[in-house]
Amino acid sequence: MRVHHLNCGCMCPVGGKLFDGFSSGLTASLVCHRLLIETDGHGLVLVDTGFGNCDVLEPRKRLSAFFIAVNNIKFERRFTALEQLRQLGFNADDVQHIVLTHLDFDHAGGLADFPNAQVHVLQREMDAARSTHSFLGHRRYRHQQWDEVRHWQFYEPGGDTWFGFQAVRELRGLPPEILLVPLTGHTHGHAGVALDTGHGWLLHAGDAYFYRDEVGQTERHCTPGLRFYQRMMETDRTARLANQHRLWTLSLEHKDEVTLFCSHDAKELERMRARSV
Repeated sequence: MRVHHLNCGCMCPVGGKLFDGFSSGLTASLVCHRLLIETDGHGLVLVDTGFGNCDVLEPRKRLSAFFIAVNNIKFERRFTALEQLRQLGFNADDVQHIVLTHLDFDHAGGLADFPNAQVHVLQREMDAARSTHSFLGHRRYRHQQWDEVRHWQFYEPGGDTWFGFQAVRELRGLPPEILLVPLTGHTHGHAGVALDTGHGWLLHAGDAYFYRDEVGQTERHCTPGLRFYQRMMETDRTARLANQHRLWTLSLEHKDEVTLFCSHDAKELERMRARSV
């Protein structure tokens, strides 16, 4: 099994280091950290897709003008998962499975680039995406990105545990080393994706947290810009904060067994790429 850490989107909100903690200019640098997993006998597996080719070609038809502006999204084909796969010598049909942390616009945009893949997500997330009528809900969930998916695989939480978290271990067609770990709060059906590499666990926590110092440090810290964004996007504040605390505890008590990272922290992506070389 080989794991590639991809950046499948560039978001540069105005605020610089008030968002990312390091940029010296007016805008921040937020990534869309996705995984490409080369499995033995199960083809390629993507964890989230970031923005896709259709988003790049017709962003205002596919995405909300509100989030394009708020996140100052840069639409470039080189950031798409499909283009990065091609650079690695693969093609779209090599991707047999996509495991989604959730269905937000910056996570599910590339689904149309892989029409033959099985798409795995918690049932509650799809229910929320299909039934939302709120201002933010209508803008975060973009049915244009996933209406044409043909091969859905839906799951209910539970069935097993993983380091004290509920887990879904039997993802259809996937090896037992890949798990869904429900982490609700950011959305009603949000989940992390855990991966047993044989040398320890990786946990892609999606948007359960946003900033590197929210885990792994005895004193937790988040920049004011990302603190505001998390608060704006949450669907269940109590659940979000509880799961963040659990992730923080996991990162301290099992730091030699589990490596955590989230979706949008550029420094975490840089660190994980360095580890995988």
